[in-house]
Amino acid sequence: MRTVVERELELKLVLSPERWIPVPALLGYRTDDPYAVHVTFHVTSEHPVHWTFARELLVEGVFRPCGQGDVRVWPTRADGRGVVLMALSSPDGAALLEAPTAPVSAWLERTLRVVPPGTEGEQLGIDDGLAELLAQ
Repeated sequence: MRTVVERELELKLVLSPERWIPVPALLGYRTDDPYAVHVTFHVTSEHPVHWTFARELLVEGVFRPCGQGDVRVWPTRADGRGVVLMALSSPDGAALLEAPTAPVSAWLERTLRVVPPGTEGEQLGIDDGLAELLAQ
């Protein structure tokens, strides 16, 4: 049975240290894709933007800088509150997004209760499929 854990959130697209614009986003996690988190930006527009990256990267990024290449995540403080910054880059461009730590952490905790770390492979049924294949 597939389970989905979602959270709508307003992120900030950081344009400069003094300028940002709000970006509605949807954080998504699905048990049929247990290693990944899905983030959809501009959810209310005609052309939403989808990013998928490792759940482990976001979990670690809440506590310490991590990632390299297309996705980097790190914690910091802004206006006296904890935030998580996500630097995303692709051939189409780059973006720096700021998310409030508390709701991101609460959403991640929900995903970790649904699929605890280290049990992701069990969700995919790889062992069952391999056993069936080898039995033939």
